[in-house]
Amino acid sequence: MMTARFDALKTKRSSESSTARSVWFAVGLLIFTTLLAYSNSFTVPFIFDDRPAILENASIRHLWPIGDVLSPPSTGGNTVSGRPLLNLSLALNFAISGPSAWSYHAFNLALHLLAALTLFGLVRRVLELPALRSRFAPDALAFALSVAVLWAVHPLSTQAITYIVQRAEALMGFFYLLTLYAFVRSLTAPRSSPWLGLSVFACLCGMATKESMISAPLIILLFDRTLVAGTVREAWRRRRLYYAGLAGTWLLLAYLVASTGGNRGGSLGFGAGVAWWTYASTEFQVIVRYLALSVWPRPLVFEYDLPWARQAWDIIPYAFGVAALVIATVVGLVKRSVIGVAGAWFFAILAPTSSIVPMQSIAEYRMYLPLAPVLCIVVAGLYAGLGRAVLPVMLALALVLGGLTMRRNTDYQSELALWGDTVAKRPENARARCNFGIALVKAGRLADGVEQLTEALRLKPDFAEAHGSLGYALLQTGRAAAALVHLAEAVRLKPYDAEAQNNLGNALLQLDRVTEAGGHFAQAVTLKPDFVEAHFNLGNVLLQSGRGEEAIQQYELALRLAPNDAEIHNNLGNAYYQAGRLEDAKEQFETTVRLRPGDAEGFNNLGLVLYQLQRPNEARAAYEQALRLRPTFPEALANLSALNAESAAVAKKALK
Repeated sequence: MMTARFDALKTKRSSESSTARSVWFAVGLLIFTTLLAYSNSFTVPFIFDDRPAILENASIRHLWPIGDVLSPPSTGGNTVSGRPLLNLSLALNFAISGPSAWSYHAFNLALHLLAALTLFGLVRRVLELPALRSRFAPDALAFALSVAVLWAVHPLSTQAITYIVQRAEALMGFFYLLTLYAFVRSLTAPRSSPWLGLSVFACLCGMATKESMISAPLIILLFDRTLVAGTVREAWRRRRLYYAGLAGTWLLLAYLVASTGGNRGGSLGFGAGVAWWTYASTEFQVIVRYLALSVWPRPLVFEYDLPWARQAWDIIPYAFGVAALVIATVVGLVKRSVIGVAGAWFFAILAPTSSIVPMQSIAEYRMYLPLAPVLCIVVAGLYAGLGRAVLPVMLALALVLGGLTMRRNTDYQSELALWGDTVAKRPENARARCNFGIALVKAGRLADGVEQLTEALRLKPDFAEAHGSLGYALLQTGRAAAALVHLAEAVRLKPYDAEAQNNLGNALLQLDRVTEAGGHFAQAVTLKPDFVEAHFNLGNVLLQSGRGEEAIQQYELALRLAPNDAEIHNNLGNAYYQAGRLEDAKEQFETTVRLRPGDAEGFNNLGLVLYQLQRPNEARAAYEQALRLRPTFPEALANLSALNAESAAVAKKALK
């Protein structure tokens, strides 16, 4: 009898040990494949919306006081607006690597790994619940690994991981998964309270990250009703305090949405420039496209710019398809099927961006989390046909998807490559043409950039950004009069665009219309108080107009924002010099030549100040350094010659 019990215990421990080894093997495999798929993402630079959210975001340049970090910019539709935890995560990266992108990519990949591991644990635990145990429990590990590894390496997720600022979606997705996982763990844990508390906390964090988190409490209630409690009433009776806590997280979300004016700084809402019914009609096509890309992820496009649905044919075929999926989801929920929960999860996560009008009708990063329930259904279908052979098939498929992800990451290696790829796939996309043109101009290919920007305006004549960018490009080629036409139109179409105001000021300045230029520079700094270039340009105009004290104020504001800009230090030195503040001018010129030791003009200016301070030997050394850097520098030659002549006259007089 004792021997039988011992053998049973030994068998149980052996089984538990084998399961633990299998779990750790699955975890290791999941981590390895994910790291491999994204191994070439670390060299991707900051692109597109990364600039305003990271490089131009003053609120992430320090970690204390924490209140500043948790109060991101709330205007202009910035990706971080109303998302304090997203902003905090970027501030942590800025503290580690400043404007270097590597730590941001490391964070995104680590976050994606955590989300994939959480999804693995969630699916495994769900399949071991009493309602599903008889069908899936023996193969729960293989099923969960199949779903998690496919999701982790799927190329449709690259936009949420490789495009740094879209970690908003990945971070929200992680908190969403953690909310669900902690709830499921509470169902079998000896003490449910800690897990339920973690679930509420994760939900709160998700609400502070992105608005799509709004559906999490409802999905958990639906999950509970369908697979655990049996009815909504019973779910509420068992866990009313928990559900009250989840509902309470909506208060934080409401506050954060209100803090951005209720429309994320004008980037979404029914006043975003398109009627809600037109947007909703277009979303039928978008949902079908998302599902198609989930199964066959090609071609992937950074910026789709889908035309709005206008005709019945633009709507009806897709509407029937979506309606069929909705009906299947409802039927599944009525029958208390896990497929119904998966369908509800898919639609619930996409609902905010498919109903409240954002600037884009479609964006691949929005499928980051909805891809998980889709893959659950796909794997379930394959499992029904293949049984336990599903795992090797899924791993082979994961290798293919991982290779496609690595290939897609190469498109992100530069803005030039990314927008060139987008134009090749969507040649009628005016936004892509515009951004490709901007990238070409930045790369010094002005003629090619002008060609792309001109084509963007042919496709969309009232495109304010294209007018502004074309004007800027023409300005770089010295065609100020032609640039003025486009920049004036950009400002007319979008008067709150600080960049366009600043560039219009530059065009007017080149045409010697100084007073008008100053007005646009002043408007630019009003619209964007941390706009360094506009402060600098306004300072130049004020100094040129003889308003030295006002110029000093603008230069000092610019320096607070860009303390290591040698040009600003130099011009502030000139303003101090004209105001007779010689010691202050000396300090600025010394900083100029320290930051820019090859600046002959800076050494000449320093020499002038030192001469005025009656320090002739130091002035001579500064002039000589200027001439070493630029031997034919006429002003430095004249200043040194005058100083030497004066020194000779003084010496001659002393001899007498």
